[in-house]
Amino acid sequence: MRNAAAALGMIGGILALLMGLVSFGYTEAIYRWGEWPNFAELPAKVDEIRAMSVLAPLLAIAGAAMAPTRALWGGIALALASGGMYWAFGIGFFSIFPVTMCGLAAILALAAVRPDAPKSHF
Repeated sequence: MRNAAAALGMIGGILALLMGLVSFGYTEAIYRWGEWPNFAELPAKVDEIRAMSVLAPLLAIAGAAMAPTRALWGGIALALASGGMYWAFGIGFFSIFPVTMCGLAAILALAAVRPDAPKSHF
């Protein structure tokens, strides 16, 4: 389960990175060049979108990297990434896959209760 959590978390983190780059770039373009009514308008939660565009991919990729050895910490990081993306972006066409992949990776990492190697989580 840890390797599946690592793989899903890495895929979700890369997709979150792409979504974050586009979202941050979109908000910056609207700031610089202004809105076009009924075509390109500024979202209501700009600060949340910008924060999660940076933090969510970092948490997802770091959580995926930690999942094979430190499943608890990796699962928590993946859950925070999934929850943060859902909070900032909601569920839409471009956000459904990163949110669900990171969420499933978090569940898999947290479900791997017995460690492979005799190490504590703290």
